[in-house]
Amino acid sequence: MATVKPFKAVRPGKGYAEQVAALPYDVMNRQEAAEMAAGNPCSFLHVSRAEIDVPRQVDQYSKEVYEKGKENLAALISKGVMVREPKPVFYVYRQVMDGRAQTGIVGCVAVDEYEDGTIKRHELTRVEKEVDRINHFDTCNANTEPVFLTYREDKRISSLVEGITANNEAEYDFTLTDGIRHMLWRIAGDSEVSAISSLFLEIPSLYIADGHHRSASAYKVGVKRREQNPGYAGDEEFNYFMAVIFPGSDLKIFDYNRTVKDLSGNTAEEFIAKVKDAGIEVEKKGEGPYSPERKHDFGMFLEGSWYKLTVPRRLIPDDLIESLDVSLLQDKILEPLLGIKDPRTDKRIDFVGGIRGLSELEKRVNSDMKVAFAVFPVDIEDLLKVSDCGKIMPPKSTWFEPKLASGLFLHEL
Repeated sequence: MATVKPFKAVRPGKGYAEQVAALPYDVMNRQEAAEMAAGNPCSFLHVSRAEIDVPRQVDQYSKEVYEKGKENLAALISKGVMVREPKPVFYVYRQVMDGRAQTGIVGCVAVDEYEDGTIKRHELTRVEKEVDRINHFDTCNANTEPVFLTYREDKRISSLVEGITANNEAEYDFTLTDGIRHMLWRIAGDSEVSAISSLFLEIPSLYIADGHHRSASAYKVGVKRREQNPGYAGDEEFNYFMAVIFPGSDLKIFDYNRTVKDLSGNTAEEFIAKVKDAGIEVEKKGEGPYSPERKHDFGMFLEGSWYKLTVPRRLIPDDLIESLDVSLLQDKILEPLLGIKDPRTDKRIDFVGGIRGLSELEKRVNSDMKVAFAVFPVDIEDLLKVSDCGKIMPPKSTWFEPKLASGLFLHEL
């Protein structure tokens, strides 16, 4: 069962939400963050990416940067740009992208349930990325950005959420320059708060959709605070971290495509012949992007033409991980035919989120790459099954959109 509790959020004051809201810290580099925040002293990037406010020669992972983030957060609060909730509450957070809405509950989940596997993972994390957010959360004394969680839909929770959004005015309702609409409802009534907590106690598992590094960092900050407070009671805020929890039925996973710099010494004709020799069906589609229409089909862009590649049923393993399309591409083509043994470290391969469209694959092949592969998106149920089995998805398997905005709520420790 999943523990989900209300919290006293720090969030934008009236009229400030649109100015504060920013993209997540990890979808941009330092220069891009500086450009996004330019001319906007209220942008949450001054907290989440505080290196934009120190001299360029200062390392972005230095103590000075984390202290600057803490200072900037305190300034936003002291100026009334961000305010503290007077009591623990939940929120309903809705994002609308291209007419599709995803609506979730904002609350806090338990450090212990991350540790015991009630909150399930499907990705490996990198130590250096964990350390960055550990230092940031610890110095700011807050989970400054939420984790993106999902669960198998419970109609009772969905019905409750629908009632709240239909019968109450949103606290925030704005659309950012990327076209994403953000809406937030405050849930403060005792009966509604109690109902949400009780219903989640009947949900057997929560799943990390996006934010594995934030989850791991929040967990480790909680453990650190427990070590610093050996007499802790268990109800302290550091025993919990902030999340937005969406039903899986609301979510869309985009494709996560691959580009490769060379054909490992082959001509295009030789490479296509080797793909066929591997038992993969090849159909030339000509000009114009080809998007895979079902599992086990791939698009390939090579020398100005698109091809449809199909892995026949006889070549698909029964294993859950090995049968995923990202695994089939790796195991049937990238490693045996192109020599890419570890896509995490090989410099010859790059990854392109499906939100950029297939035209981005053509652009890359026409500039610095040789071949591109379009992959059918992972199904949300496959992701949940992998997590249920305690297994790890192949690298760069899923791309979720829209991303959660930063700055609309944070959780003080």
